[in-house]
Amino acid sequence: MRIKEVKGGVCAPEGFKAGGIHCGIRKNKAKKDLALIVSEVRAAAAGVYTTNLVKGAPVVVTKNNIADGYAQAIICNSGNANTCNSDGMEIAEKMCSLVKGVAGISEKDVIVASTGVIGQKLDVTPIEEGMTELYNSLGDNSDSAAEAIMTTDTVKKSVAVEFRLGLKMCRIGAIAKGVGMVCPNMATNLIFITTDVAISPEMLQLALSEDVKTSFNMVSVDGDQSTNDTCCILANGLAENDLIDDKSSDFKTFCKALNYVTVKLSRMIAKDGEGATKLIECRVVGADKKNTAKVVARTVIKSSLVKAAMFGADANWGRVLCAIGYAGVNVDVNAIDVTFSSKKGDLPVCKGGYGIDFSEEKAKEILSEDEVIIDINLNSGSYKATAWGCDLTYDYVKINGDYRT
Repeated sequence: MRIKEVKGGVCAPEGFKAGGIHCGIRKNKAKKDLALIVSEVRAAAAGVYTTNLVKGAPVVVTKNNIADGYAQAIICNSGNANTCNSDGMEIAEKMCSLVKGVAGISEKDVIVASTGVIGQKLDVTPIEEGMTELYNSLGDNSDSAAEAIMTTDTVKKSVAVEFRLGLKMCRIGAIAKGVGMVCPNMATNLIFITTDVAISPEMLQLALSEDVKTSFNMVSVDGDQSTNDTCCILANGLAENDLIDDKSSDFKTFCKALNYVTVKLSRMIAKDGEGATKLIECRVVGADKKNTAKVVARTVIKSSLVKAAMFGADANWGRVLCAIGYAGVNVDVNAIDVTFSSKKGDLPVCKGGYGIDFSEEKAKEILSEDEVIIDINLNSGSYKATAWGCDLTYDYVKINGDYRT
């Protein structure tokens, strides 16, 4: 199977258009704050969402709207999460109706999402007044949509790939936002995925639900789970491949392409963590169970002490073992090997649970790169897992100290 990256983001697949504008939700007129993605035809739809008991109204409305397995458009605003508001459901449903007004799409076929400050009322007036401009902005404008869903993100997050199913060339495209409140049990902040593959809603949901277990569920920036996490995918079938309605070889190919996209976005999200200076990848091998590998990788990547050490380029490997020790899974602590690496080389620091001599100068050189890998071998089995995170810096506190004001 050959997966090739292409340009276009969510507009790369056949039959999708996107756009983004500044409508006035955010005070800064230079920042877009309203995005729209539309498929030419009604599409199979699937989603995964935050498991936080406090959920944004858009999450509830979206789940209801795609309960039948179909949708045709996605609308999203930034600057306000529409969460913990007495009129939140009304506003989220109104946003769906506004899409119907300009696009002629049933309000029940609209995915709605919001991101920003929690507990602040969302005035729908700017959205209503900006709908004509938003609809007119639709085109090959995935970047505009990606920009409009950003909050404290410093870079737009977008990827698209093409691959073959039988004789048909197919594509998957996606945009995402997420740099803070990232430690999910489903997905990561907001991710919108489009594809022109013909696939049943049931198989699309299966593919997405399984995929997030090894992609977005393995990302942590700060240990806080958002109230609005939503990852949705639309599949409009315009590639005209044979319909995927079972676990066929085409389904496996589709899942591999989807995972390529989601892992790429996972790394982008982790690297752009609030205040971050580097991406940290934790690779665990040699576990006795799959769950053991996943828990260890996620626990290490979430450790504030590990994250702080990575910021200071300090090879304090004891913090890695400490995190493994409180992860809550059974491991043989006397069998653990740890190696730090980057494009500057590899540095073994722990063997069999004990420290080994290493050059502090070499360690500083390796850990000063903008992408650092923590390799952990539990030496107890054949299972493995990878998690992604970032370092913990002074700027994270600065960003979040006055986020609301």
